[in-house]
Amino acid sequence: MKIVLAEDNEILRKSLSFFLESKGFTVDQFSDGKEALQAIETNNYDLILTDINMPGISGMEITQYVRQSIGSDIPIIILTSSGIEQTELDSFDIGANEFIAKPVSLAILLVRINKLLNQRG
Repeated sequence: MKIVLAEDNEILRKSLSFFLESKGFTVDQFSDGKEALQAIETNNYDLILTDINMPGISGMEITQYVRQSIGSDIPIIILTSSGIEQTELDSFDIGANEFIAKPVSLAILLVRINKLLNQRG
């Protein structure tokens, strides 16, 4: 299973990647939203894990683009340090499947990833 991870915080990105790889996933990491989106357009990923606030293109813009321009139903999990309820509602409105607030619980993240991948078949 191949995951694209878009997160500009290097420590968090590397630790999430290390954790997911230890669980058997292949992870392509990006610190810039624009680079992540280019990879999404040219590769076949099973899941997108993206932070909202990133240089280049935001996680919200990535989600919107994947849903509207590409027309893909790939599972998308949005990560954010924003505790604002409206941000979470907006994420679901544009097509995110899950919304996880930081700090990220690795156990919860893994459960949600597996749930989304199993639903997709």
